[in-house]
Amino acid sequence: MIKRSLKQIADMVSAQNDSSSFAETMITGVSIDSRKIEIGNLFIPFKGEHSDGHVYVEESIKKGASAALWQKDVPNPPTHLPILIVDNCLVALQELARNYRKQLNVKVVGITGSNGKTTTKDMTAGILSTRYKVQKTEGNYNNHIGLPLTVLGLNEDTEIAVLEMGMSGRGEIEFLTNLACPDAVVITNIGESHLLDLGSREGIADAKLEILQGLKEGGLAVLHGDEPLLMERIQAHKGSVRVETFGRNETNNIFPTEITQLDNGNRFKINASTTSFELPVLGTHNILNALASMLIANYFSIPFEKMNDGLAGIKLTNMRMELVEGEQGEKIINDAYNASPTSMMAAIELVSNLKGYEQKILVLGDMLELGPQEEQYHQQIGAAVNSDKVDLLFTYGNLGRQIANSARNVLGEERVFAFTNKASLIKELKRHVNKNTLILVKASRGMKLEEIVTSLQKK
Repeated sequence: MIKRSLKQIADMVSAQNDSSSFAETMITGVSIDSRKIEIGNLFIPFKGEHSDGHVYVEESIKKGASAALWQKDVPNPPTHLPILIVDNCLVALQELARNYRKQLNVKVVGITGSNGKTTTKDMTAGILSTRYKVQKTEGNYNNHIGLPLTVLGLNEDTEIAVLEMGMSGRGEIEFLTNLACPDAVVITNIGESHLLDLGSREGIADAKLEILQGLKEGGLAVLHGDEPLLMERIQAHKGSVRVETFGRNETNNIFPTEITQLDNGNRFKINASTTSFELPVLGTHNILNALASMLIANYFSIPFEKMNDGLAGIKLTNMRMELVEGEQGEKIINDAYNASPTSMMAAIELVSNLKGYEQKILVLGDMLELGPQEEQYHQQIGAAVNSDKVDLLFTYGNLGRQIANSARNVLGEERVFAFTNKASLIKELKRHVNKNTLILVKASRGMKLEEIVTSLQKK
């Protein structure tokens, strides 16, 4: 993490006050939460509509923070303390990260996409870690606050940083990529997430391709080559970029030639190697995420034949195709972190094709931010359920009811249960579960369906 003197920090954030009496005070790391202050931190208070972090500045320094920022429009700064006055604390955080990034001798991989970016981040970091000292975005620290915090958490001897870049509208990826200055980037795919803000898949593609604006000259862009929206637009990109593609089609630089679905993952082969790879992650769609990661690793001189070690040790962020056991011995696929029509379809396909279970249950909730056609997208999910491969469907939420209504035409009334009360859903679900049951739990993050998983797990 960042370790600098207060004088150096003052220069990096363009502080407006004289802090020379504290110039040699050393800063180790930053915090925006006064409850999580660690010794030596720089505390950065944010001024919001309902709360103001400035009221915690003195308390944070008493807890061990070495110094704090102070926004100039907030009155009465404590001049007896090591304080740096700035125009805006959020902008100062971002500028501090930008300048720290410039000082580091680190290679950066930027990853974005509608689906799979967190999984791809985890896979990329896993493979690269077999040869390099790697740090990656933790949790969902992928926005205009989280990414600067991630950059400031990088150690000086880190060789490669794998940074996830999220967005909800235009310009956000552009800002993040220009801060991170990546040496290589990945766009996993173009889905339907953020249609509410961007209006069309074309708009989403344009927003994701903003990641190229911060890519270093001659850097690598790894793209989903089966997506025409990406391939059409990359042809018109102005700048020196090396492009490599992954996908199912044989026109890509890398594609799977053989796939075997396992109980706890996949085994696959690719066109670029004779090696057989094992991926301990459920879902054949995750093989594409692995292919993107493999192209990045190969760019950093890791041969394909050496990548199995990295794949074997992958640690995915929670609630992404996470296989857990329930109280009755049932198996639960916890994929409750997020959902879009594309990822929902892929998860249902996975459950439909898994062998060895007497009963399969889908628990699906609302997919959010899909715009004016949200009801139709949910109806399409319900219509896609295979009555021969899925036994029961439970839905949660008002939009989830659209899934249920459509699925009744496929499964029949008696096999579909729709709820807007989570406790009622859990009670009914438990009546149908046994040790030979496989359950998929999936919805957008705002639906908090992990609460259902928790209720089913062993106490």
